[in-house]
Amino acid sequence: MPELPEVEVTRRGIAGPLLGAKVLALRLGKPLRWPLGREPQALAGAAVGAVVGEVARRGKYLWLPLLHADAASDGGLLLHLGMSGSLALLDAPPPPGPHDHFDLVTDRGTLRLNDPRRFGAVLWSAALDVPPAATLLARLGPEPFDAALTDAGFHAALQLRSAPIKAVLLAGEVVVGAGNIYACEALHAAAIHPALRADRISRPRAARLLAALRATLARALELGGSTLRDFSDVHGAAGTFQAVAAVYGRAGLPCLRCGGTVQRRVQAQRSTYFCAGCQRR
Repeated sequence: MPELPEVEVTRRGIAGPLLGAKVLALRLGKPLRWPLGREPQALAGAAVGAVVGEVARRGKYLWLPLLHADAASDGGLLLHLGMSGSLALLDAPPPPGPHDHFDLVTDRGTLRLNDPRRFGAVLWSAALDVPPAATLLARLGPEPFDAALTDAGFHAALQLRSAPIKAVLLAGEVVVGAGNIYACEALHAAAIHPALRADRISRPRAARLLAALRATLARALELGGSTLRDFSDVHGAAGTFQAVAAVYGRAGLPCLRCGGTVQRRVQAQRSTYFCAGCQRR
């Protein structure tokens, strides 16, 4: 599933080329996970003729503001890549295939969403602070690189949760961006067992975990994210973070830090990789 690094890599790939682009057409394929918020014809009518503003990201959502000369008609598209989606920016796109469910045609190229599982979403919203965008974004925690997210604030939020720390990270309410791969890697880097209750993590260990999460996500951004199956950036390139993972996908292999054996456990229907030798409860 594309997580924060993959979505941010995508944002960076389209933000510059699409800034100021004029929308010429909008095509919708098979229905995706969530309703559009507007009928397809109305959605196309609202988009065509608009100019694309500054593309933004919130958690794993992308926001494409569509600006009109008449500001009262402004709005935007909220996109989610789901479990298998990726966006491509194409100069001369081929005819859409069976998994190409959305095209935004502009005078700078066509933005195409490919999503084999159709768990992604393309929704129209008048603004980020009104439904449906506001409803979907309401429960998201702070961004991991936000300076307002302090060690003390992160620790205080963990103290309110008795669930295992891995589950708390995945929930995205304390901090967004810790998808399955990155949660496993950050917990290993911080030497914290994934099953440890969040409210039992001391303030120094919480600070270590937040630093590890930030370092893990920053490294993933440098490497274009992770590609396990479907993800590619807007130019078709795969991410390579999975090749440098310390524990994810390495069950049965030696821990790169202590030499113990990396284990795999299922937590909440997700694979968790960790080293019991150096990740203590």
